[in-house]
Amino acid sequence: MRKVISYLKPYRWAMIIAWMLMLVELAVELSHPMFMANIIDEGILTEDLNAIMKWGGIMVSMSLLGFVAGITNSFFSSQASQGFGYDVRAALFKKVQSFSFNNLAQFQTSSLITRLTNDITQIQNTVHMSLRVALRTPLLIVGGVTMAFFVNVKLALILIVPIPFLVVLLFWMMKITGKLFRLVQDKLDKVNNVMQENLASMRLIKAFIRGDFEERRFGGANEDLRKQTVKTLRLVELLGPLLLFIMNLAILIILWFAAADVHQARINVGEVVAIVNYGFRITMALSMLSWIITAFSRGKASSERITEVLKTSVDLEDDGSALSDKKIQSGKVEFQNVSFKYPGTDNFVLSNISFTANPGETIAVMGATGAGKSALFQLIPRLYDVNEGSIKIDDHNIKTMTLTSLRKQIGFVPQESILFTGSVESNIAWGKEDASMEEIMESTTDAQIHETIRRLPQQYQTKIGQKGVNLSGGQKQRLSIARALVRTPKLLFLDDSTSALDMKTEGKLLEAIEKYDCTLFIITQKVTTAMRADKILLLDEGELVAYGSHDTLMKTSPLYQNIYQSQFAKGAFADVQ
Repeated sequence: MRKVISYLKPYRWAMIIAWMLMLVELAVELSHPMFMANIIDEGILTEDLNAIMKWGGIMVSMSLLGFVAGITNSFFSSQASQGFGYDVRAALFKKVQSFSFNNLAQFQTSSLITRLTNDITQIQNTVHMSLRVALRTPLLIVGGVTMAFFVNVKLALILIVPIPFLVVLLFWMMKITGKLFRLVQDKLDKVNNVMQENLASMRLIKAFIRGDFEERRFGGANEDLRKQTVKTLRLVELLGPLLLFIMNLAILIILWFAAADVHQARINVGEVVAIVNYGFRITMALSMLSWIITAFSRGKASSERITEVLKTSVDLEDDGSALSDKKIQSGKVEFQNVSFKYPGTDNFVLSNISFTANPGETIAVMGATGAGKSALFQLIPRLYDVNEGSIKIDDHNIKTMTLTSLRKQIGFVPQESILFTGSVESNIAWGKEDASMEEIMESTTDAQIHETIRRLPQQYQTKIGQKGVNLSGGQKQRLSIARALVRTPKLLFLDDSTSALDMKTEGKLLEAIEKYDCTLFIITQKVTTAMRADKILLLDEGELVAYGSHDTLMKTSPLYQNIYQSQFAKGAFADVQ
């Protein structure tokens, strides 16, 4: 909670001004019953028009003052709350950007989206309310009771009796509803998760005719949210009628005793009106307080969820001695007895891996599903850190470079081609912000996608849908490769990124990459691709079982021989020598 509140510091003067203006509003509101009592006792009952005009004029002037103070208060309250929401949202997004893959696994994507949107809106509204009415409401209760004592002690005592009980009840309710609203936000996470999965997989859902099933799944999550919300709000809504009943009962008792005193001239009519007026204002303030407590309960629950993200320790950071300007010169990569297991798991996915990739070599990485190929790729740009052993680039441990410096010099094409909503040009320039049009066109030409782009309606300005939904698998892969090539990397990683390409196109692509003077790692299941590599790295259940050229492995590795035979047995690639 304190972590989130700390983002209010830049707006403390706006908050102070808002609170001061709120006090002006409060003073105006507390003075009105007294003026009304004077109008009745000194003007109406004595038929003195001058007294009515005098006190009525003062009431109108005070009302105008309160109106101006309220409008100005809203301005400063909005400035503080909106700025606070902006800062927290920016800090939360920045924190998520700093997360390692392990950190991201701790939160569902849908939950992070809810925290960045709904939860921040909740605390933003809570801040605005605290500056506008939240502090004013309890002060109105205290001030109303105090002013009632100045008017008539006997009647004020009747008025004050139920207030402590109601305040205790309200704060007890706040404690209970805080936990319930936390559950509401968790249910909302699940609804958002189902929505996200459905929108991302709509084509697959339609292809398998699973719309009815997904509707039921969404309906279940939506029903859970509805039930939890209704359960919480029902508890909250019990407060309003209970508060009104108790306070109205107190006012009726006041009127009962006041009637006899007025009849016997022991109290003025104006005093009774003032006491009743304060009673109604306190009643409305208590009703408002129940609403404020509900909002604060939701804000507290949302604040705790945001704090969870902000306080999460990033488990992959730069060492204190890491250099930010260190350049990769040759592109030599060396694994020395590297073992790795994903955080939170017990089994190693890579065990005691050692090999050396010399500058400019092409290394084909092969192995069955789950052999550890992608894990090996993720270790070099430090998307994960090794558990044992070390990785060196140019004979220096990769930890001697900052993460930013290391990753800027690497071209990485993941197994799933991810494109962003925007133009073709902006998607390629995403790999290098200051890339010129000539550099972009050169990278697309080498990625064998330039001619395809030229045939698009607006060529490089053609808009790409989310995740490239309007492109084929091969087109998305080649655009992703172009995005990596535009930064002219010293190390290039293609994680099964040519699977959708035919052999001719893939061959031209690999030939074009040769001019980049980079060390290339390529995960592939195709022997024809592996044969073009300088060396083949063959993994099996996380262990390096063979490393060498195609000819060497054909002589020394039974596993590689089996892979070769399985792909060439039926003569599918009989023309390959």
